[in-house]
Amino acid sequence: MLDQLLARAVQWSSLPRIARVQEQPDALQAHLLAHLLRRAQGTEWGRRYGYREQLSAAEFGRRVPVSTYEQLYPELEKVLRGQPDVLWPGCPRWFAKSSGTTNARSKYIPVTREALQECHYRAGRDMLALSTHFYPQERLLAGKTLSLGGAHAANPFRPQEPASRAGDVSAVIMAQLPGWAEGLRTPPLHLALLSEWEEKIERIARHVLHQDVRVLAGVPTWMVVLLRRVVALAGAEHITQVWPQLRLFLHGAVAFGPYRELFRQLIPDARMRYLEIYNASEGYFALQDQPDSEDLLLLLDHGIYYEFLPADQWEAPDPRPVPLADVELHRPYALVISTNAGLWRYLVGDTVRFTSRAPYRVRITGRTKHFLNAFGEEVVIENAEAAVAAASQATAAAVRDFTAAPVWFAADNAASRGGHEWAVEFAPGAARPDLARFGAVLDATLCELNSDYAAKRHRSLALVPPRVHAVPAGTFEAWLAGQGKLGGQHKVPRLLNTRDVLEAVLQTAAQLIG
Repeated sequence: MLDQLLARAVQWSSLPRIARVQEQPDALQAHLLAHLLRRAQGTEWGRRYGYREQLSAAEFGRRVPVSTYEQLYPELEKVLRGQPDVLWPGCPRWFAKSSGTTNARSKYIPVTREALQECHYRAGRDMLALSTHFYPQERLLAGKTLSLGGAHAANPFRPQEPASRAGDVSAVIMAQLPGWAEGLRTPPLHLALLSEWEEKIERIARHVLHQDVRVLAGVPTWMVVLLRRVVALAGAEHITQVWPQLRLFLHGAVAFGPYRELFRQLIPDARMRYLEIYNASEGYFALQDQPDSEDLLLLLDHGIYYEFLPADQWEAPDPRPVPLADVELHRPYALVISTNAGLWRYLVGDTVRFTSRAPYRVRITGRTKHFLNAFGEEVVIENAEAAVAAASQATAAAVRDFTAAPVWFAADNAASRGGHEWAVEFAPGAARPDLARFGAVLDATLCELNSDYAAKRHRSLALVPPRVHAVPAGTFEAWLAGQGKLGGQHKVPRLLNTRDVLEAVLQTAAQLIG
């Protein structure tokens, strides 16, 4: 069978390399850093920081500053405008446009030929190899992989150059897939890259309705929308009546815990499996290399050199990351990356904690600027998503989306206390859960997971119990649409120390009700 031959070929190419990542991490990273410095020594950036001098990792760390997107932007803008040899040799044609979850403005990340081939595509083949290795009996490649992504358009910095494009990283990848990979996926590019999201969902749903879909790939939030539309068009009760051979969901971009019950209802088949990937506009960082563990293997030979910024350095004026060899288990770190797309000691904004050092495995904990710490409670996204998952299970609820923000002390009331306010959207069509019970389990779980939160909640001395609002179905989608961020990789901010997003979401909910 051709699908089995292809599976064996991909496994032969990828599995030995994954084993080297597990067994030789430090050597791979040292070799990679030397390669990156050698390739970039003739660029503006390389000349500025003396890359020709064959820098050691320690000297590289001393010379080259850690940069946020805003700090690196003057150089990135040169690249966007077509100037060659600024951060990486040549002039990239493609740019991944991110919604910019660390600030309100969009980010444009170069996607060089090397980044596409040696990072995104290599990691994609690795995930394909692991999937077929874990579940050979399912013959995943005999059917189609349904992948959802965004769209791309002309680079706004070079509108006169039609070959220069910018868009969602998924669209950048799909637009350039090799023929053999494009043959495995659905829908065709003319549908997959549609920019108008409502039209895209409708046309894709009708196209895939009668196909043999065996794998799903995409962001859980938007996959739910598509699956519901397919079920409705088919007049079915659930998606397995439409695609009886559906066996695997490759998911990323948001934590899956709060969505687990929702997908169990949509796909009530005990043979369905879920594997997580960790990719972003900046690169493909990690993947789930064990079917029964949610820990993610850090990919160390995929064009990205890693350093890690401890939490006590996140706001430091001169941040000092630690190398991979010095990380400690279960401490929060922010990712600092140097890549074959010309990002040098770039602070991504994502935070992780290590669950293993041999091999190096991580779990995503959130964003450096997406947490609740208005009262010293230090609630990170990992805490919030685990608490929402526990509350969902306790109340038989299926959560579609949520966001939370602080309730501040009242200046005119000396007896007032702080707190957290949550807006939660539950799956449409299901019975509304007991909100009091949902909030109580949410609160109790946060206390179990986070000692700082528990201390503030003790006898409600600093924090009162959380206030939970159930917003109507479609609230978060309407809010995203109003922000011009509907579809693709755009995500709802889970936790913020300001009330702007929460109040806008609640206002959207009121408009839908009224």
